[in-house]
Amino acid sequence: MNYIEVSFELSPKTPWSDILTAYLAELGFESFVDADSGFEAYIQADLFDADALKNLDVIANPPEDLMLNYSVKSIEAQNWNATWESSFEPVIIDSNLAIVAPFHTDFPLTKYTIVIEPKMSFGTGHHQTTRLMSKALFELESVPERVLDMGCGTGVLAILTEKLGAKSLLAIDVEQWAFENTLENAERNACQNIIAEHGDVTNIIGLEFDLILANINKNVLKADMHHYAACLPRGGRLFLSGFFTSDNDELLGIAKKCNLALDKSYQEESWSCLTLMKI
Repeated sequence: MNYIEVSFELSPKTPWSDILTAYLAELGFESFVDADSGFEAYIQADLFDADALKNLDVIANPPEDLMLNYSVKSIEAQNWNATWESSFEPVIIDSNLAIVAPFHTDFPLTKYTIVIEPKMSFGTGHHQTTRLMSKALFELESVPERVLDMGCGTGVLAILTEKLGAKSLLAIDVEQWAFENTLENAERNACQNIIAEHGDVTNIIGLEFDLILANINKNVLKADMHHYAACLPRGGRLFLSGFFTSDNDELLGIAKKCNLALDKSYQEESWSCLTLMKI
């Protein structure tokens, strides 16, 4: 599977970087990486619509105070590692967690360390949503035994929950290479309790979990939230991320219909994480 990388240069960068990423997420872009003068956005090649990008209002009719340029390039599966290694720095989340690559040798000492090699799946921890989910996990008094990582990507959240004490973990991703990457990264981190599956929400029908992690995109969360709720007992928790704070009210409205109540909310820049409890 190939990806398209769109590199944006913006002046001023704030607030236009956040505004533009919100538009791009609606077009199917699934990952955003900050850069000095803007950011890079990534989308699966078969989902990329050059005309839709060009016709975005902020691009087609930029305001007078905004200077914006972008360039597009294809990233093939076989050269993704080289592209990633050239820019991947260790991710440090407070003093709790370091997310590093196999080639990193110099990084701060933290309570936990996760070593990942993401290949074609995103989830290096650089994205705000991965960091928000990690912080929410660290704030739990204890991680329950049965955990689902839905849309697992590299498997980094599943790996973290095992390190925090989970005994039974199911990690699912719709992408074959993400499923394979989770298996590899779980082995790399000596995980014993993670089962990875290639599939979607139909894989979890009839199952029960104490905690579900869903760091996906807003449209998937809206469509599948009732399935997540059905897999939670009363008092079970659902952690959601992959969307913007401006989407909170819409998602909380759907959550209420699923008997899910807001516990806590987290924010980094314009990105959001909501932790919900089944009532």
